[in-house]
Parts: sequence; C-alpha cells; structure tokens
Amino acid sequence: MIQPIETERLVIRPLSPVDLPGMFAMDSDPEVHKYLGNNPAKSMEDEAKVIEIVTRQYADLGIGRWAVVEKATGDFVGWTGFKRIVTPINGHVNHLDFGYRLARKHWGKGYATESGRAALNYGLNELGLADIHAMTHIENAASRYVLEKLGFSFISVFPYDGDLPWVSQGHPITWYSLGR
Repeated sequence: MIQPIETERLVIRPLSPVDLPGMFAMDSDPEVHKYLGNNPAKSMEDEAKVIEIVTRQYADLGIGRWAVVEKATGDFVGWTGFKRIVTPINGHVNHLDFGYRLARKHWGKGYATESGRAALNYGLNELGLADIHAMTHIENAASRYVLEKLGFSFISVFPYDGDLPWVSQGHPITWYSLGR
C-alpha cells in the first residue's frame, strides 16, 4: 500500500469511503464523462461500488487508482495512478494503465500534471513499476496533452478491443507508452 505522497499543493493517497461524496460529485458531472462514454454516475451506491473495486485491486493486484486531495482545503480533487489491465487490449495483457480524472472545478489548475508526475515518480522509483501505458479518447486533446507533458510517447490509434465500460468496441482510441 502506498504511503501518502505530497506535492506542493496536493496529497495523493489510497481511495477510501471518505472520498465517496467527492467521487460522486465528480463522476455524476456529464462534462467529466464527455470522453468516458457519456454515462455519468447515477447514484452514491454505484460510486461506492467503484471505491470497493479499487480497494480490492489494492489487495488483489497490489496497485490501484489513488485519491488526489487539495492540501490547503482538504477538497477531493480526483484520482490518479495505475490500474493493472489483465484482459487483452491492443495486443497487451497484464500491463499497467496510467490514468487520472479530476472534478471539473479543478480543471485548468495544473493538478493533473502535478499529481500525475508524483504518481509516476512513486510508481517508477518506489514500486519499480514497468510496462506502463495510457489510453485516451481520440478527441480528448487536454488529456493527450497531459500525457505527453508527463513523458508518455504517442504510439498509435487503435480500434478499441477491451472490456472497459467507457468506450464502445471498435471506437478509435489513442495508445501511449512510457519509457523509463
């Protein structure tokens, strides 16, 4: 389990039930889900299940997405980190998917880059992670910009062939890779 990571403005720590109101506020926002299948969260109960799934990943796979909290206010900003993908996607199996999601009120503050950089640094240097990739909706220019700023290299666009709920089969998705 990760120790809390601190940046200048943020604390990054494991997700927990205390994050439920912030997660629901973020994931029920249609604008946040614009590139995630346009299927915002409908209930706190569904969002509680998401937190349960992530905490189970900590135990089962030793990795998961981490909460991002604003130091000054204690406000839930979003999440960042890794998810082990054990089903085939774009010809890869058992790789780490790096990602982030922020509540809309925190967009444009540099938090995706700040938290992403800290999470990647921790993952690479403290946990020894490798085989890290990232995917984005082809039209999500802001997310692609952050990935490139974090050192990911654009590899290709591929027709989606996985089982993640935020994208339909065959939809073009960008594929990025992070080199050490």
